[in-house]
Amino acid sequence: MTDSTSAPEASSKTGLDIHDILKILPHRYPFLLIDRVLDIKRKDRIVAIKNVTINEPFFAGHFPGLPIMPGVLIVEAIAQAGGALLLTEVEDRNDKVMVFTGIERAKFRRPVSPGDQLRLEVEVKGWRAVPGMIAAKMQGYAFVGERRVADAAVSCQLIDSARGRGSNDSSNSG
Repeated sequence: MTDSTSAPEASSKTGLDIHDILKILPHRYPFLLIDRVLDIKRKDRIVAIKNVTINEPFFAGHFPGLPIMPGVLIVEAIAQAGGALLLTEVEDRNDKVMVFTGIERAKFRRPVSPGDQLRLEVEVKGWRAVPGMIAAKMQGYAFVGERRVADAAVSCQLIDSARGRGSNDSSNSG
């Protein structure tokens, strides 16, 4: 077998399975909220899915007898899908951390329950890269079937992980 038969880089694929996602996103169970990427267009848009099951740890308390996925986790799933899109553009992503910088116009239209498949569609609205930092603003939509259940504009920055850790260093306070 030669190198030419190996899998292409994530940025050239149109879809990603869970193994590809785990190579891109730092999130792990129970906080990884996307299971598959159905379509990805570089610096433009991504379509991902989250299979919502009764086994999700948040259902134990939200709400007993009426399990509903928390809206904040739907927004996080939108952000993770956008993050997967952003991180496919970065070769040294293991040395980076993606941080939320804003959530705007979040709307929750219908509850998401166990057994639903959440389809996340995220479009890039703005993209800026300067040395040491990439910033993006994205519009995300969450659907169950053809019904929109939530939407939000999210913004984030990809920064050097050393920068993110150093900002809370107690030895710098005086």
